[in-house]
Amino acid sequence: MSHSLELKTGALFIADAHYPNHGKEFLALLQNIECGKIKTPQLILMGDIFDLLVGSSKYLKEKFKTEITLIDNIAKKIEVIYIEGNHDFNLRPLFKNVLVIPIQQQPLLMHHNKQTIALSHGDKYCMRLSYKIYTKTIRNPLVLKLIPDSYAKNKLQSMQRKKICKKIKNFKSLAKKIAKNYTADLIIEGHYHQGVIIDNYISLPSFACSGKIAVYKANEVLFPNFRLKKYYEPQSIGIL
Repeated sequence: MSHSLELKTGALFIADAHYPNHGKEFLALLQNIECGKIKTPQLILMGDIFDLLVGSSKYLKEKFKTEITLIDNIAKKIEVIYIEGNHDFNLRPLFKNVLVIPIQQQPLLMHHNKQTIALSHGDKYCMRLSYKIYTKTIRNPLVLKLIPDSYAKNKLQSMQRKKICKKIKNFKSLAKKIAKNYTADLIIEGHYHQGVIIDNYISLPSFACSGKIAVYKANEVLFPNFRLKKYYEPQSIGIL
């Protein structure tokens, strides 16, 4: 399907589900979208949706075959954009119908009316040099070809023990530093799991930590909680 790069009213954002080790409801959320219980004109996956998903791994491709197929099927009905994160990358070979945005092409600039909205996973600016070197290395296709599937399996299992939910001290100061790298009217990022709005900078809530998604509506972003039963119904989210 065509991609207009317009951020549509009612667009639904999912960030940092870290499935399957943490955000176990992610599959149910996809199923609700696919069957129409949750209605949205646009689905935007903001990275780290899976605890580990690399396009070159046969093991991961097979393990998440159901979820990959479901996302691609949703993309046959509505526009789906996948902003790659630091846990899920090199994804283009996995999806036929999804617009995949690697870190090199982030931020993705979208528009709504006269507003410019910048979307990034959140690990591009204000990161330590050691982190930048590490993430650039692991995203290298040549390096990935050398990593056996046994490593991917063990790495995914080890992430079960990782504590991913915490408030970041002085995050407001960090957010302001990050925002200086953008020229957009509105900035939307995941990665930090904070679920806060600071001026024109939005740090999306982690679906794994809070059960919250985000909905863009009338030039604002709302954070409904999918874990509350009422949010399984589309009218409760107020998307359409």
